[in-house]
Amino acid sequence: MRTVRLAASILASNLGQLEEEVKRIEAAQVDAIHIDVMDGHFVPYFAFGADTVQAVRKITRLPVEVHLMIQQPDRYARAFVEAGADLLIVHLEAYHDPRRTIARIQEMGCRCSLAINPMTLVENTYSLLKKVDQLLCMSVNPGFMGQPFIIEVLEKVRIARAYRDKNHLHFDISIDGGVTDETIGPCVTAGANQVVVGGPLFIPKEAKEAAHLLRARANEVGAGG
Repeated sequence: MRTVRLAASILASNLGQLEEEVKRIEAAQVDAIHIDVMDGHFVPYFAFGADTVQAVRKITRLPVEVHLMIQQPDRYARAFVEAGADLLIVHLEAYHDPRRTIARIQEMGCRCSLAINPMTLVENTYSLLKKVDQLLCMSVNPGFMGQPFIIEVLEKVRIARAYRDKNHLHFDISIDGGVTDETIGPCVTAGANQVVVGGPLFIPKEAKEAAHLLRARANEVGAGG
């Protein structure tokens, strides 16, 4: 059976009660905290910074992954590593040399993920996949909450999994955007071993129930291979 990790996106949380929200999803036994950082340029909105990462790091022992939806991730990577990130996610489409950025992040002792937007071909990542710890496929356009899941992204996940297996690589495959109990099954079938989840974990009064349902749906298809 495939083991699917759940990363909880705090962008969907009640930020006025951040500590309580983090503790609540900890109790739901999620596998990581996902923090979106937006600069108003790479995406049209602003969200979070190194201070938020530092605050979350102080109140949880869960792995903290930081999604840098910013134009110059190489310029700001160190600040987020020093704030306590365990994984930095940088976009192929940002204004930087991805190979150099990945190397710098890993030299600082932090894991690195490469993210691609829905319109980006997964084939464009092939030269970098042997370097990264994770490939994150956006299944919505970055920067906007509440968008529907783009089902065509699943084909990119299938291609990435086939490339990984053929070349004996070991990077994780994550999907971010519009993941619910209805879409998590197809994500797992396509080859994802992690999903980023927002609203479904924070809207219900009982996060444990939401997490349990997500895992149940994932396991229904994961048991098949």
